[in-house]
Amino acid sequence: MLIGNQAFAMVNFRGALIRRLVALGHEVFALVPDYTPETRDAISAMGAQPLDHCLSRSGMNPWIDLSAAWQLRNLLRTIAPDLVLAYTVKPAVYGILAASLAGVPRRYALIEGLGHAFIHSDTPKGRLLQWAVSMLYRLSLHLASQTLFLNADDQAEFRHRKIVPEGRSQVVGTIGVDLGEWTTAPPVLDPITFLFIGRVLYEKGVAEFVAAAQQLRAHFPAARFVIVGDVDSNPSSFSRGTLVDLAADGLIEWQGHTDVKPWIAQASVFVLPSYREGFPRATQEAMAMGRPVITTDVPGCRETVIEGTNGFLVPPRDADAIAVAMRTFLEQPALVASMGARSREIAEKRFGVDAATDRLLDAMGL
Repeated sequence: MLIGNQAFAMVNFRGALIRRLVALGHEVFALVPDYTPETRDAISAMGAQPLDHCLSRSGMNPWIDLSAAWQLRNLLRTIAPDLVLAYTVKPAVYGILAASLAGVPRRYALIEGLGHAFIHSDTPKGRLLQWAVSMLYRLSLHLASQTLFLNADDQAEFRHRKIVPEGRSQVVGTIGVDLGEWTTAPPVLDPITFLFIGRVLYEKGVAEFVAAAQQLRAHFPAARFVIVGDVDSNPSSFSRGTLVDLAADGLIEWQGHTDVKPWIAQASVFVLPSYREGFPRATQEAMAMGRPVITTDVPGCRETVIEGTNGFLVPPRDADAIAVAMRTFLEQPALVASMGARSREIAEKRFGVDAATDRLLDAMGL
């Protein structure tokens, strides 16, 4: 049983795992709270059974979440799976707790990034939230058979805070991309186009992306700065009005939630100035399509760039450094093709979905 928090992610990011499990002869259930008819059909087409749970993605009321966890526990007792894999914060906390209460013998939590609570801890409210989330994680992950991480920095952080028990965690790396689906696109040199993809959150570095665009617009009026992604219920989300105003001023182009592949194809350089990630999927997709990358030298992001080879690493929260890196491509456009080619080579060596799925299955003894 896979427990997530979003149907879109279950289809797009867990699809390869689901298909492999079904091919191996396992009976697979996929639980999320927001199925549409289309995503439900997509899961069924993979050979898994789509089921609903009522854990919300957002919201901070522990009694509502505990009530949802109890309902999930009842569902787990009815189905009696041999193994649960729960990923993202609330499923990892409450899904593992429910699985333990239901007597599921093998319980795995996949930590795909540390998220808002561990990034915004510089205020009393932020520190209180981090303490609360850490306590919930500690309670849950001590009940997990193993806690799986996408990068070693996150594992070290949880070990340091004693959130995971000694000897019951491991790093599995990226979830990978289908290199046959994400194929190289011709480099785009006219105009040079910088692309951000993701939820439009401050912690994703969107404010710094916009500030860098403001610095460069006067000197390079033909350059494009594109944001693909939507606003979010997360407290650090941009407002829709702010994005509409920025687009109306001509500083950026903003697309909401949409198919990202055509946008990567018309981009020159992919930019992710995030404050912290697990192992960003959008960056891997852009690299597979032959795009250089500008990203931050922080956990998760630094796993994707070899400095000066397929892009540039910049300090987090530093719009000036992003602008300098962008200017390099504007002044030396030949780097778009050469560094993009290296991105594809790195993707082929490190980000293939089959090898990534093998590592995850091996970690779970499957």
